[in-house]
Amino acid sequence: MALSLIASLDPVLLAIVARSLAVSATACALACLGGLLLGAWLGVSRFPGRHGLLTVLNTLLAVPSVLVGLVAYLLLSRSGPLGFLGWLFSFKAMVLAQALLVLPVATALTRQVIEDAEDAHGEQLQSLGAEKFLRGLLLCWDERLALFTVVIACFGRAISEVGAVMIVGGNIDGFTRVMTTAIALESSKGDLPLAVALGLILLAVVLLLNVGISLLRGLHTAQSKKPLGTIEASI
Repeated sequence: MALSLIASLDPVLLAIVARSLAVSATACALACLGGLLLGAWLGVSRFPGRHGLLTVLNTLLAVPSVLVGLVAYLLLSRSGPLGFLGWLFSFKAMVLAQALLVLPVATALTRQVIEDAEDAHGEQLQSLGAEKFLRGLLLCWDERLALFTVVIACFGRAISEVGAVMIVGGNIDGFTRVMTTAIALESSKGDLPLAVALGLILLAVVLLLNVGISLLRGLHTAQSKKPLGTIEASI
């Protein structure tokens, strides 16, 4: 039954998958836009209190998705500071929750990539006259394959979570139901064919993401063995 739902392109199945991909892709794009910039800045910057900030950032990596969902719910509820937007139990609310969840991941991973590159090439770039802002941009470009890996990992984190979107989205059929929340609901109802079909699709998406990460890591490893000529030529 599960395979027949996939093979027949069941409309309900396709709608849930499309909504899930749209929510996670939008949230990932927003979170990575801020996370890449903030992570690059942290990677090349040295200032008092930096270690404390990094400790907080690393702590946020382990925050459960249900807690992030609760924070988003409090922000968007009628009595919350963003209640006037009327986003609760909507597509926008789910995007906000997932973006909050993914932002620390994008920032922390980017910071590590750029900091490693700064340790390896920072002095060389400074000797060529590159200031901090320019170093950050050049290192981001040079480490673009590694940063693509960061983006893929963030998308995987977003699409596989269930707690945050269930709290702020309400799991409303036809409106805010995504793959993870639908699997949880349909399993509890005993509708296993739809739950299994969604599980197989979600597994396929995660598998493709991991294949993409492996390919990018291989390309990045090959690129990292080359000299830093592209950066030198840019200064």
